[in-house]
Amino acid sequence: MPTRRRALATATLTALSLLGALPALAQEFPHKPIRFVVPFPPGSGTDTSARYFGKKLSELTGQPVVVENRAGANGFLAVQAVLAAPADGYTVFVGSNSTLAVNAALFKQLPYDPVADFAPLTMMMRSPALLIVPGNAPHKTLPDLIAAARARPGALNYGAGSAGYQLMAELFNDAAKTQTTHVPFKGANEAVAAVAAGTVDLAFAEMTSAQEMVKGGRIRALAVASAQRTVALPEVATAAEAGLPAFTAYTWVAAAVSAKTPRAETEKLAALLGQIERLPETRAFYERIGAEVMQGGPQEMREFQAEEIRLWKRIAAQAKVELQ
Repeated sequence: MPTRRRALATATLTALSLLGALPALAQEFPHKPIRFVVPFPPGSGTDTSARYFGKKLSELTGQPVVVENRAGANGFLAVQAVLAAPADGYTVFVGSNSTLAVNAALFKQLPYDPVADFAPLTMMMRSPALLIVPGNAPHKTLPDLIAAARARPGALNYGAGSAGYQLMAELFNDAAKTQTTHVPFKGANEAVAAVAAGTVDLAFAEMTSAQEMVKGGRIRALAVASAQRTVALPEVATAAEAGLPAFTAYTWVAAAVSAKTPRAETEKLAALLGQIERLPETRAFYERIGAEVMQGGPQEMREFQAEEIRLWKRIAAQAKVELQ
C-alpha cells in the first residue's frame, strides 16, 4: 500500500505541474521575431513605412521586427518569399499600390493573386507623386516638357521603379497627349538617381524619396500630382496649376499576410498595426516626409484595393498599355 500511495502522490504532483505549465506552453502571439518583407530596396517609401511600423511594433510587443528587402521582378520575389513562409503571422508583406493593385492591370498572368493570396491587415500611408526632370534639364515648366515630348514623339524616356510608376507615366502620356518611352528600374530610388544623373528624361517619384534631391537642386519637380500643394514642397505647383487639369496620382503602402494565416493571428496583427496607425507621432512622422497616414483596417483595405485594381485596369486599357 505505501508503494501504491507513493505512486499515486507522484502521479498527482506530475499532473499538477503539467497543468501549471500550460500557460507557458500556450504562448501569446507574438512570442518570437517578426519579419517584414518589402518588395523594394532600402530608402523607398514602402521601406520607410516598414521600418517605422516595425520599430513601433517591436516597442508594443517586445519582439524584434526584421525588415527584409526583396527587390526586383516587379515585386514577385518578395511576394513569393511571403507566400512560401509558414502562414503563422510572423511573416508580413509590406506592399504598395504596385504589388497589391497595379500588377493586376499590367500582367496577363500573375504568379500570385493580390486579393485571394493575402489577408489584409491595414493601410499605412499614401504619398503624392512628383513629376521630376534632371536639375539641368531645359524643361523649366510642365508646359515646356509637354511641348518637347509632343515635338519628338517617343524620343523622351521615363524611368519607372515599379509597375505603379509606369502606369502613372502612361496616365500622364494619355492626359498630356504625349508619347514617351519606358525604362524600367528595380526601385524608385534607382529611377530618381537616373533622373539626377540625366540618363533618363523624366520620372514620377514618390515625395518621400525625391524631396531632398529637389531641395538640393539635383532634380527639378515640375508638378505634384495631388489636389493641393504639399507642406514638404509648397513651392511646387499641382499638376492642375501647371496646366494639366484633374491629374492626380498617389503611391500607397499597406500590410498583409498570407491568406492561410489563422484568423486569431491576423486579427492581433491588424489591431497592433492599427494602434500604431492612430498614434499622433505617426501622423507627424509622415507629414515630415511629405506623406499622410491612410487609416483603415482589413475591410477598408480590401475595398480600397478592389477600387484601385479597377482604376488601374481602366487606365491601362485606356492608355493601350501592352500587357506583359
